[in-house]
Amino acid sequence: MKAIVFDMDGVLFDTEILCMKSWVAVAEKNGLPGMEDIFPQCIGLNANDSRRIVLDAYGEDFDYPGFRKQASVWFWDYIEQNGLPVKPGVGELLDWLKTMPIAVGLASSTKRESVCHHLEDAGIRDSFSVIVTGDMVEHSKPLPDIYLRACRELGVEPCQAYAIEDSPNGIRSAYAAGMRPLLVPDMLAPDEEIRGKSFCVFKDLNEVLAYFQTKGAFL
Repeated sequence: MKAIVFDMDGVLFDTEILCMKSWVAVAEKNGLPGMEDIFPQCIGLNANDSRRIVLDAYGEDFDYPGFRKQASVWFWDYIEQNGLPVKPGVGELLDWLKTMPIAVGLASSTKRESVCHHLEDAGIRDSFSVIVTGDMVEHSKPLPDIYLRACRELGVEPCQAYAIEDSPNGIRSAYAAGMRPLLVPDMLAPDEEIRGKSFCVFKDLNEVLAYFQTKGAFL
């Protein structure tokens, strides 16, 4: 194996739960029912595909840009007050990868501006030689486009790369790209389909690091 590509939300940062809280808070403020069921369908998707799900639920006239703007204000206010929540094991795994002959990339459905802000805020921007974001592809996960582009920019064949994901749509995307998906579940527990598409399932990134060190995955 020659490369590893990380998802961001739910893998590096505990931001998916914050995003859900922001959507639910704004929905409740505006009298919109059912956001607890709608948001999980959007996990791993880019803005275009998430928009389609929300419009299907609330109608074509729904002010999706306005809703997202309100949710974004809630989200960033929380981050400003409480800091960016980093997942356990992120620093240890990224530091170890720097010592290995491995290309490291990131493929996130989030917009590039937010991705770069999060990475720089956490001090890990230089850990990734390639960053592909949701606004760089027409369709994000579960389609393979974003991972195929990441592998292409890293200069490796998808079959030579691991993908670390937390969501079903992310696993489907990496699997469809022909990569070796590693699942670290966050908000959504894997069902039989997702376990079948995952090369391995781990509790957290510390377990991923231990697996790599034991198996000599990049030697």
